[in-house]
Amino acid sequence: MSGFWKRLLGRGPEATDGGEAHNALVPDSALNGPVLADYDIQGELGRGAMAVVHLAIERKTGRTVAIKRLALQREFAAEDLADVRQRFMREARAAGHLQHPDILQVLNAGVDGQDTWIAMEYVQGQDLSHFTRAGTLLSVVEVLRLGQRLALALDFAHSQGVVHRDIKPANVMLNRANDVLKIMDFGIARIADGSRTRTGLVLGTPSFMSPEQLAGLKVDGRSDLYSLGVMLFQLLTGRLPHQTDSMAQLMYKIANEAPPDVRLYRADLPESLALVLALALEKRPELRYGSGQQMAQDLAAVLLEMPARAAQHPTAGPSGDSSGESVKLDSAFAQTVRLDLKEAVQNPPPANHPEAK
Repeated sequence: MSGFWKRLLGRGPEATDGGEAHNALVPDSALNGPVLADYDIQGELGRGAMAVVHLAIERKTGRTVAIKRLALQREFAAEDLADVRQRFMREARAAGHLQHPDILQVLNAGVDGQDTWIAMEYVQGQDLSHFTRAGTLLSVVEVLRLGQRLALALDFAHSQGVVHRDIKPANVMLNRANDVLKIMDFGIARIADGSRTRTGLVLGTPSFMSPEQLAGLKVDGRSDLYSLGVMLFQLLTGRLPHQTDSMAQLMYKIANEAPPDVRLYRADLPESLALVLALALEKRPELRYGSGQQMAQDLAAVLLEMPARAAQHPTAGPSGDSSGESVKLDSAFAQTVRLDLKEAVQNPPPANHPEAK
């Protein structure tokens, strides 16, 4: 089975449509309707702390799908589960209405015993985390074209009132042979954020989270565009804009320190691209791109001025080398984690504290 599905496990939503009657998602007011008995469960594709993904065949259509089962009861108190499941179904329904070629299609959702499940289209490929290391980086032109498509897909989702909240390489699948690109995991991120009211904790991926999301503020589509900026930075350089061996210091940097110019690590990149990333990574959302369409237009403009050599596969030079310690740090922070963020963002550890070393 594709290694991609083994990564589809942390917490996160999926994306897109389900317009036909047999794909209709459960109404807001109900937790019954579609059942797992509608599917023949096949082999396991992967599992994680909160979820397991199975290959399945939809009985009525014979279609191959992926079924993701989430054990929400492991994250939420018993008294909160009914409300959480209702909200999950609303989010799944919203994601199910996203009909876009670059968003993974949500086909159905329901509750089976204590587990909540979601059925989605089954696609093969590699998630973009495979292209974030020296020696595996995509060409600049390919990264920019992918960035355009992702920005436009996010623009569409945002126009439908759906914010992803966990844009990162592991949540984007690419099949280069077939030119298939899919954003996955729309919906569940918002449910996970609901635990904040009970615990003061946040589920997320700090390296890719916007400052306002780290601070626990209300987020909109501009937060997703910040995350996309982080992802493009990493795909181009093999490094994150902010990285350190202390999680608390990382969160402080994201909230307070300007990201480096991408040309510090890739001197061959044009100034126009550095400006696009700087705008996407602005601390204040009102200073960022107002829409994915605007960001896509600027990426298209950069593409028009790229020299022919940009289409060549990149080779990491001394400043762009992402091997050694930086790879270890990227791996450590590109995880879905559960943290008490407010204290770390506002009060980083002192320089002589063990966490700051």
